[in-house]
This record gives sequence, structure tokens and C-alpha cells, in this order.
Amino acid sequence: MKQLWKPEIVISFADSVCFAEGSIVSKTLLDKTAGSLTLFAIAEGQGISEHKSPYDAAVQVIEGEGSFQVGSNVYKVKTGEGLVMPANVPHAVLPGSAFKMLLIMIRSTNE
Repeated sequence: MKQLWKPEIVISFADSVCFAEGSIVSKTLLDKTAGSLTLFAIAEGQGISEHKSPYDAAVQVIEGEGSFQVGSNVYKVKTGEGLVMPANVPHAVLPGSAFKMLLIMIRSTNE
């Protein structure tokens, strides 16, 4: 797997990904067998449709506020806050205001 950032370099997550009108922009920082770190800039009105993952995932909002549906629950997550989404539970990013987030995917199958 490929690592896209050098270790031990301080970066601004919020400044490392930019909004594009009407789009979702992503930038992978780290992609390894056990998991990945991906930055997203989600433009106003954009979302990610409901899906499931066989792995646990966490999001940390790094700018703005995002709305997430996990199962039948909806959560508003603002700058500095995070949300853990369990494996095999349908989840989605709901359309709303523009925001940026870091997605942390844990691919381990061991409990």
C-alpha cells in the first residue's frame, strides 16, 4: 500500500484539501493494509449515499459541520468533533452545508 505523506511532517488537514463547487474532493494521506486516512472537502448540497462497510470507520470534522446518518439515527458533527460508525451498519453523509472531514478506516477483521 502507498503512503502519500512523509512521516513527522506537521500539516494542516483543513488546508490540505480544497472545496470544488458541486463536488466532493478527496485526498488520501495514508493507505495501508490495516486502514487508511482520507481527507474530504464536501461542497454545499453534496452528500454520500447510504452504504455499508465491513470495517469500522470514524470521521473527524476539521472544518464546518456535517450531518451523518448511521442506521436510523442522524448526527450533526461540528469542527473538532468525531463520530465512530460501526462495521456493517448502513451510513451516509447527508447533503447540507460545506464541510471538511478526515475519514479513518480500520480494516482489521480481528476483534
